[in-house]
Amino acid sequence: MIKKAPIKFLPYLKSVIWGGNKICKYKGIAQNEPNIGESWEISAVPGHESVVAEGEYKGENLVELISKYGSELLGESVAKRYDNKFPLLIKFIDANDNLSVQVHPDDKLAQERHGCLGKTEMWYILDTEKDAKIYAGLNRKVTPDDYVKLVENGEFQDLLAVHDSFPGDLFFLPAGRVHAIGAGNLLLEIQESSDITYRIYDYDRRDANGNTRELHTELAKGAIDFEVYDNYKSDPAPADVKEVELVKCDHFVTDRLIIDGSADLKFDGESFNVVICVEGEVNIVCEEGTTPVKAGESVLLPAVLTEVKLEGKGTVITTHC
Repeated sequence: MIKKAPIKFLPYLKSVIWGGNKICKYKGIAQNEPNIGESWEISAVPGHESVVAEGEYKGENLVELISKYGSELLGESVAKRYDNKFPLLIKFIDANDNLSVQVHPDDKLAQERHGCLGKTEMWYILDTEKDAKIYAGLNRKVTPDDYVKLVENGEFQDLLAVHDSFPGDLFFLPAGRVHAIGAGNLLLEIQESSDITYRIYDYDRRDANGNTRELHTELAKGAIDFEVYDNYKSDPAPADVKEVELVKCDHFVTDRLIIDGSADLKFDGESFNVVICVEGEVNIVCEEGTTPVKAGESVLLPAVLTEVKLEGKGTVITTHC
């Protein structure tokens, strides 16, 4: 049986054209490459499987652990639904520059086109620079043909709904919603385990070799939700409420907990749980011992670990399927 204790993984730090230097500072680790835009905290994406950082399973990756322990790690319900695969991807993102305007396919379309999950995601804003923006949704109704003309004329970005961004803000992005992270945002992203992105606009940026990045105009056309909605930004969680549900959707449930002393967490064993510390430092206490988790760290609780105590002073985000 898998050990009933939290599992810490090594972060995969990704250098990208729009990245900066906030993630490593936030996590309290050395930055050995420039422009770190993403830290993949817990991943089973092929080629980027998270590797255990310490303890009994040190050096093994997440997929290897699942192959050994299956539903003991994932939970019976998750193992059955996702064919014994890990269904989420947890990231920190530092947008030193604007990210490309993009959209993700839903599960049905992604399965048809790529044989994988689609991507519904959420963003929890950790820190912002002055005048930081999030772009999510459309500000007016257009047809798919209108969309193509706007892209061809370099005007599609004018169609985006623009939102001011502040620490504690929450954006839920169902598959099909056009979006972009604006410069000056440091955020936590929780998403389906998928790396499928259709890029619509990239500000005509060029890489070190003078090449522009590929756009996916036609693929995106079939994935975009062209409906216009009243509100694309979720109400921020009240600062004075210790436990708040942030998102509940078909793919994940996410809560925010403020710990000031201790809190008992109990789970039904049907899913794994992920605990992400976004502020301060807490200890995760279980029968096997104590695991410290500081701001910028994430841990995986196997499904068989159904009861833990959080002690300390900090804010954590928890998520499960």
